Amino acid sequence: MRKLSTLELDDNDLTGIIPTTISSLKNLQRLSLGANRISGPFQIVLCELPNLGMLNLSQNQMWGNIPSCLGDVTSLREIYLDSNNFSASIPSSLWNLKDILKLNLSSNFFNGSLPLEVGSLKAVTLLDLSRNHISGNIPSTLGGLQKLTQLSLAHNRIEGSIPDTFGELINLEAMDISYNKMSGVIPKSLEELKQLRSLNVSFNRLHGEIPSGGPLVNLTYQSFMSNEGLCGNSQEHFPACPSNSKNHSKSKKRIMIWIVVAFSVISVIVLTSAIAFVLMRHRGTTVNAEDEGLAEVAPPRISYYELQRATQGFDEINLLGSGSFGSVYKGTLADGMIVAVKVFDVQMEGTFQTFDRECEILRNLRHRNLTKIISSCSNLDFKALILEYMPNESLDKFLYSRDFCSSMMQRLNIMVDIASALEYLHHGYSVPVIHCDLKPSNVLLDNNMVGHLTDFGIAKLLT
Repeated sequence: MRKLSTLELDDNDLTGIIPTTISSLKNLQRLSLGANRISGPFQIVLCELPNLGMLNLSQNQMWGNIPSCLGDVTSLREIYLDSNNFSASIPSSLWNLKDILKLNLSSNFFNGSLPLEVGSLKAVTLLDLSRNHISGNIPSTLGGLQKLTQLSLAHNRIEGSIPDTFGELINLEAMDISYNKMSGVIPKSLEELKQLRSLNVSFNRLHGEIPSGGPLVNLTYQSFMSNEGLCGNSQEHFPACPSNSKNHSKSKKRIMIWIVVAFSVISVIVLTSAIAFVLMRHRGTTVNAEDEGLAEVAPPRISYYELQRATQGFDEINLLGSGSFGSVYKGTLADGMIVAVKVFDVQMEGTFQTFDRECEILRNLRHRNLTKIISSCSNLDFKALILEYMPNESLDKFLYSRDFCSSMMQRLNIMVDIASALEYLHHGYSVPVIHCDLKPSNVLLDNNMVGHLTDFGIAKLLT
């Protein structure tokens, strides 16, 4: 079929490799073989299609590297190679495709760093390199892609800071650089991105003030969470930033006044510290300096007696449910925060291993569809996890109780939530996690009917 211009065989069950005879289709403009079970390496014969404008091989089982000859097919406008097993580095020749509009290489095993030449893709509107092993810094030349509307570099190993040039991405609507190792501050230049609707910089090592101007004023806590050094008055989950004086030119007289005040304050602090030290020694109390330094980043420490007060003595009126592990109670802490207290039955065999396993797994996992662990309380006679409270209880009650009436869309959304959680457990974390006990009673629903997977008591880490 030498005159064929479009070949679309998506969403079938095709296996094997792409036949080399496809190079005979010199007039082919669109080749789409996505969502099959095609395997084998990337066939070099695909580089021999001079009129190819769209290539879709996503969601297959292909492996190996991408040949550099693909960058010679200058007619390409869309490339979708996502969700395969491609590895090695992204060929530098791809950055020569100056007319490419959409490039999706996500969910593979590409490594190496991004070169400055990535800024040559002046026409690109979508660039998705997420869920790979890309490292190094983000090149500042990315800020020159002024037609870019969607950018995702999430779930990689990227370091360094967010380039200030990102403020020049005037058409950017969505940017996701979460789950990396990025540091530095969030550039204030992002406030100039008038089209920005979605931003995710969570799970990095960013610090400093969260910009609150322009489109950033509408962003929620989820856009910035798990960056311990961030601050900002507009984000209720972050501490307020210390105010900085804008007047850097002070008179000598004022400087002298500050010196005198500072000296006085230091003297008072030293004297107070000495008195406190004497009193603490007198009371037999010691302070661990290392613990003081970690107080801001460590989880809140909640004692058994606080949990007892929060649950009214673990009264049955606060019982949310029970199982083989023990019982879960609703509790209200002293600061008004409502939590779920999962109390383990220490008399049962295997309780200590179950508790330790949940702590080991939940302390490292971070995902919107996993139940958040707030803290723990543990001694020889008592073990409990303090978890985020889910007011709509479990999916089990939602499906089988006469008090609830669910629509098909609600059920579909919950299914997507749990699928997202499992996808993260299996592929989004450095060590695959297998839940091993997926059932409606282990799916909890928050205020917005968002599903959260819970109970990792028999989960396995595939180390």
